[in-house]
Amino acid sequence: MGAGMTDANPQATTLSGRLTALANPTRFIALADRLVPWLGLLALAILAAGLYLAFAAPEDYQQGSTVRIMYIHVPFAWLAMFCYSLMAAAALGTLVWKHPLADVALKSAAPIGAAFTALALLTGSIWGKPMWGTWWVWDARLTSVFVLFLMYLGIIALTRAMDDPGRSARAAAILTLVGFINIPIIKFSVDWWNTLHQPASVFRLDGPTIHPSLLWPLLICAVGFTFLFLTLHLMAMRAEIWRRRVIAMRRLSARAAERAAR
Repeated sequence: MGAGMTDANPQATTLSGRLTALANPTRFIALADRLVPWLGLLALAILAAGLYLAFAAPEDYQQGSTVRIMYIHVPFAWLAMFCYSLMAAAALGTLVWKHPLADVALKSAAPIGAAFTALALLTGSIWGKPMWGTWWVWDARLTSVFVLFLMYLGIIALTRAMDDPGRSARAAAILTLVGFINIPIIKFSVDWWNTLHQPASVFRLDGPTIHPSLLWPLLICAVGFTFLFLTLHLMAMRAEIWRRRVIAMRRLSARAAERAAR
């Protein structure tokens, strides 16, 4: 037993060391510098293929060519929820594990998530006009997504209103976790309430209800936009780390100047 425990400890130590090394801001920046160009190229390539297949896909028998809005609207909506879920995980990293990059990940993701949510609302309105005869209805799905957009704006405003980094990180993490209750509401709103929005048609227990000729371009576009999000998030995290370093250097310079003046 003693030998087995001796063999396990170095592995655990090695894994812990790797995670700690990845959490180091300097090493993270180096990793981001290597990944961003490749992720960006991959996102562009997959998006180009997905959009080409989207325009080549047949029209819907009911919606006609209007259905092509789906290929950007649905990925925007998915990523709006995915981004907030990532922020909730980062909030736990801030409050529970005190991860050094968790707050950076949360605050860097918020503007990107707000942009994707705004695009989801905009494209949904454009799609809804010919289908429903109106740009907007206050049904459960649309209202809950609009609340998500307001949550993003609230988190952004909160983080920029507080100067103390520690207080700002804790407040943003708590607000993010409180707002996470809205994610399952968005997901299941079409099942819990009678809404104009169509029910889930891709992620279903009994399988997708969309024809494969329409489904595959949608999935490829979703993968492409996901890689685009990852690229933007890494870039934003890298910029946030540099911003904090500049602020720290300015504070050190100001303190040094104060001491010299005395």
